[in-house]
Amino acid sequence: MEEPKIKAEIWASMALRMSNSAGRPAMQLRKGDPDSGGILCVLRSMAGVSVLAQTRDAGGRAAWIRGTGPAPVEEAVADAYIERQVKRDPDLWVLEFEAPDNLPPFEARII
Repeated sequence: MEEPKIKAEIWASMALRMSNSAGRPAMQLRKGDPDSGGILCVLRSMAGVSVLAQTRDAGGRAAWIRGTGPAPVEEAVADAYIERQVKRDPDLWVLEFEAPDNLPPFEARII
């Protein structure tokens, strides 16, 4: 059974507030469609940058994939990935989080 979907603007606001409240600076890099835009999350660590892309699993449950691969990459690689995704979907949101552990500051199932 598919989980209910939360409007992108509400989810983005919640994730940014949670991160900032936890002492992990976060910011919105790009505003997408407020209702149904997809979300990319940029995670910054000392090892590099990772980009998580919002998806759904086979059962319709919310999940994330590491769009830039399993290990952190250089900023230019992450920027190129984001640019390609935005060209394909101009409604995307892009959020950035300080992530010293290379994990998002919100509950996320990464597949």
